[in-house]
Amino acid sequence: QEYLDFRKERSRMLLSRRNQLLLEFSFWNEPQPRQGPNIYELRTYKLKPGTMIEWGNNWARAIKYRQENQEAVGGFFSQIGELYVVHHLWGKGRHPWGTPSLGGSGCQPRHLPTAYRDLQSREETRNAAWRKRGWDENVYYTVPLIRTMESRIMIPLKISPLQ
Repeated sequence: QEYLDFRKERSRMLLSRRNQLLLEFSFWNEPQPRQGPNIYELRTYKLKPGTMIEWGNNWARAIKYRQENQEAVGGFFSQIGELYVVHHLWGKGRHPWGTPSLGGSGCQPRHLPTAYRDLQSREETRNAAWRKRGWDENVYYTVPLIRTMESRIMIPLKISPLQ
């Protein structure tokens, strides 16, 4: 009964809905749990039909510029629903397995990766990407493939592993 009440209440707030079945790009890191509180940026790109392979090939080379500090949280593309839609989920963090220890072998443990603490850390991280040699070339080759793009700032729910 509680679920039925929830559905009824939700239907009063829901204006529209669309569904997509997404697949993860094989070259992208799998999303990992993160400690919070944090914010994320979801960038959605609607590509020109017939350009998904070219997009994927460019990003397979370019993702290294944004994975160095676990900024690249997830990369997905539509398989069912509106086609030629790509979603990139961005945050910022550190490698979850630790950093090399000083004077010894192995790694010293570190906390789980974090995402953007706030909009200022998002801006700093994005500016740092533009200073990396080769990042601008990726943008140069992928921008002509885009019909539209959208950016959303997201705050995770308490139940999300991506805090």
